[in-house]
Amino acid sequence: MAIDISRIDAVASRLPEAVLDPSRWIGIMEEVCGAVKTSGAALLQGDVRTADIPVTDSVAEYFKSYFDQQLHISDVRAIRGVPKLLAGQSVVIDQDIFVSEREMAREPLYLDLEKYGYRWWAAIGFKAGSTLWGLALQRKKVEGPFGAEEVKALSRLSRHLTETATLSSAVGRQSLLNVTNALRMMDRPALALGRLSIVLEVNDRAVPLFDESLRIRNGRLFVKDAAARQRLANLDDQLRTAPDSVAIAVPPIIVRRDNKRPILIRVLPVSGAARSPFLGARAILVFDDLDTRSHIDPAMLSHAFGITSGQARVASLLTMGMSVEEIASNLEISVDTVRNHIKGVFAKVGARRQSELVALISRLRF
Repeated sequence: MAIDISRIDAVASRLPEAVLDPSRWIGIMEEVCGAVKTSGAALLQGDVRTADIPVTDSVAEYFKSYFDQQLHISDVRAIRGVPKLLAGQSVVIDQDIFVSEREMAREPLYLDLEKYGYRWWAAIGFKAGSTLWGLALQRKKVEGPFGAEEVKALSRLSRHLTETATLSSAVGRQSLLNVTNALRMMDRPALALGRLSIVLEVNDRAVPLFDESLRIRNGRLFVKDAAARQRLANLDDQLRTAPDSVAIAVPPIIVRRDNKRPILIRVLPVSGAARSPFLGARAILVFDDLDTRSHIDPAMLSHAFGITSGQARVASLLTMGMSVEEIASNLEISVDTVRNHIKGVFAKVGARRQSELVALISRLRF
């Protein structure tokens, strides 16, 4: 099957577009598929394969099944092919890792591929900094295997992919640093998380918050509070499995601390160059220390939500992390009165839980 060399070179010339706009990767991968007459493509990391990888629409259904069945854990193509790419081979195909087509056909992975009509595969190896990646190309059985001339043509992309991926990672990290620094200038503690929940950047406003209740341990954010830890685990699942094109959206997380008021964590999406698949930045966490911030003006709350002055005073103290009992003592009213005020505020603003109410009201200050 002939490969259009001019189209390969045209794709190489377009790769820099993806440095500042990572959303271009899918379109560029589709152009590669057109140039090499193959059904679909995916970007796969050599040592860690996650479900949020960029894939063309044509193979999206197959790759969902691939990760759902955890076939990525024992993918024979990675087990046998990655060492060859690390050794300097720029393109690996089926014939490089199997003695015969019969041996290949017996592999569980290829039996699964056949359900979708796929058989033949090629991976163009490239580096993003020191990390190995592969542009994996998947052909249907009727399209035939990749031949020697096609491999030679595909190898033309390897160097260009390495240059683009390395630059993309560097530009993305600088973009991420700009965001956390901007938050620092706003006196907002913040850190950035990658797809595997690894902390990528921390601004210096966040450092004083870390203690036994909230800290970074082995490159990950750790919280002592069990409920908050579960919420962070749910966030971890989204970071790991949501497609790269989907922004992470979760409600604020309240972290209870020993002998201190809670910390409120807002999860913001990452955009622009920082969403580079090679950097893996997925979310910005912004911290609100309820021990140090002032309360929201009750008059503003009353005006904004149409609640009574008494309800507004209670709601304001809730945003500071006070318990029902503490609010009752502070305002010199009964606990039942506090609870009735909270119920009234729930009805007016449409909240169902105290955490939702706190998160909604807190948006007035951010």
